[in-house]
Amino acid sequence: MKFLIVFVALFALALAAPTADEGAQIVRSDSDVGPESFNYAYETSNGISAQEQGQLKNIGTEEEAISVQGSYRFVADDGVTYEVTYIADENGFQPQGAHLPVAPEA
Repeated sequence: MKFLIVFVALFALALAAPTADEGAQIVRSDSDVGPESFNYAYETSNGISAQEQGQLKNIGTEEEAISVQGSYRFVADDGVTYEVTYIADENGFQPQGAHLPVAPEA
């Protein structure tokens, strides 16, 4: 029973511990939204940043779709900065990053 009480107390303490993201401030935020396109970018004080732009393709047709390009980066718990660039369009979400696995060629 003592073990359970100690375990629950330590678990509650771990949940209450502050994380590196608490208190992060937005240091830059830009956006521009139009009827057929958009873009945004932001950066926070804890090393997180992202940017994205998108536009409608084939406007007014049955094949109308949005095409998006962007990237984001963050510092993980292991202290390494990870960055992902991506395209999202009619072919799906296509991320790329040095840390992401690559499928073998068929």
